Amino acid sequence: MSSGRTEPAGGLPPATARPEGEYRQLIHVAYRLLGSLAEAEDAVQEAFVRWYALPDRQRAAVEVPGAWLTTVVGRICLDVLGSARARRERYVGAWIPEPLPDTLGRPTGRSGDAGTDPAERIALDESLDMAFLVVLEAMTPAERVAFVLHDVFRYPFTELATIIGRTPAACRQLASSARRRVRAARTPEPPTGLQARVVKDFKQAWEAQDIAALVGLLTPDATVVVDGGGLVGAALRPITGAGEIARYLVAIGDMAPGTTLRLQSVNGRPGLVARRGGTVVTVAAFGLADGRITRIWAVRNPEKLQAWTE
Repeated sequence: MSSGRTEPAGGLPPATARPEGEYRQLIHVAYRLLGSLAEAEDAVQEAFVRWYALPDRQRAAVEVPGAWLTTVVGRICLDVLGSARARRERYVGAWIPEPLPDTLGRPTGRSGDAGTDPAERIALDESLDMAFLVVLEAMTPAERVAFVLHDVFRYPFTELATIIGRTPAACRQLASSARRRVRAARTPEPPTGLQARVVKDFKQAWEAQDIAALVGLLTPDATVVVDGGGLVGAALRPITGAGEIARYLVAIGDMAPGTTLRLQSVNGRPGLVARRGGTVVTVAAFGLADGRITRIWAVRNPEKLQAWTE
């Protein structure tokens, strides 16, 4: 899997760079492909195991180690996505992508590229949004890999063909199909300041157990999805409707005394983090439209909250 390219897609560093320097970039790629930080770390670790298992002569022949590692990570993630569907069908309740704090979520753009183009910077930021990651979950594994690597990380279809095992033309079609899914699901993004104000008002209304205020901040058809993974208490089905959601929130507030809420960035957007006894117990991401909340994704599965407690 050696690469003969001198100008690799994704701005990967020259052969003289230590491949360990690719770790953070590879995590960014794998997280977007898998929606799980733990699985992303496993995929990247496996790629490095394969790298160091190569004979010295074979490693020396790889002109761009980062390109080699990205190809391997892409193939590993494709296999993981194929098996993940069956595992997630057995998952207790709803499965939500693992939320990330800002310290882990912010990419540097293309590896080794300090001057990332503003349009690409926006694409990288948007690809962390929880709503975006949820749309990715509806794609086939091949669609997801083609779309993320091409549209987000700017890898050419000729290179994707070696990862996905299809022709460049087929990879182009996969990315196009995935792009249509994203466009169909996307709603206009409110300014960050407005998002922060709405989430802050929501926090205050929840703390005050003000049902009327909560209803006013939610669209009539708003939905809450909670991921407990069968490990903690959580609604097993989505809760729909502003009134139902407001009553649910007040009820769980009564059942969890001593819980504190904090405004914090979740996957690059304003969100809420709930703590009890110093431990993070819930991380909530929000989707908004026209200044009101349309979606709440609340992750309670402790296995998905380790990045928030470490």
